[in-house]
Amino acid sequence: MKSIITLALISLSFNAIGQDTYFTRNGAITFFSTTPVEDIKAENFSVNAVLDAKSGGLEFSLLMKSFNFKKALMQEHFNENYMESDKFPKCTFKGKIADINSVNFTKDGTYPVKVAGDMTMHGVTKPVSTDGTLTVKAGKVMASSIFLVKPEDYNIAIPSVVRDKIASELEVTVKADLEPLKK
Repeated sequence: MKSIITLALISLSFNAIGQDTYFTRNGAITFFSTTPVEDIKAENFSVNAVLDAKSGGLEFSLLMKSFNFKKALMQEHFNENYMESDKFPKCTFKGKIADINSVNFTKDGTYPVKVAGDMTMHGVTKPVSTDGTLTVKAGKVMASSIFLVKPEDYNIAIPSVVRDKIASELEVTVKADLEPLKK
């Protein structure tokens, strides 16, 4: 009996998703650090994202080890020393677009939005709020935003020996081409 009830609830939740949910597994998050000593850039093109067009709910999830650097040694230090990616493998964002009703998902256009939620990284959850843009085109939605993150806010220790090479605030760029989730 429990399995029938569970199956019915799952079925109802999938029916509720419909055209109001947009999804991707190929979102992109880039972070950039610039100092007089060195520029550091890393890219991750395996970001999962879900947008609920009705409620404005927005979620991102990514594996830290999916960031790619130009220098292999930077990538190794990032995962082993700073992010401790084996211990804290994921980064997530769960939030909401405050002004979702200003976005017409049936009309092509570019819509400025305000996003607020909680980002969890390195075992620390902090509130994040930023401006973003939703671009609707041919039934798809492109979400984008740029914001700053301080490693110290997430208990990410930067050794003093390399402190001059890493900015105190990293610029984070988010881009996700979302498609309607099919039933």
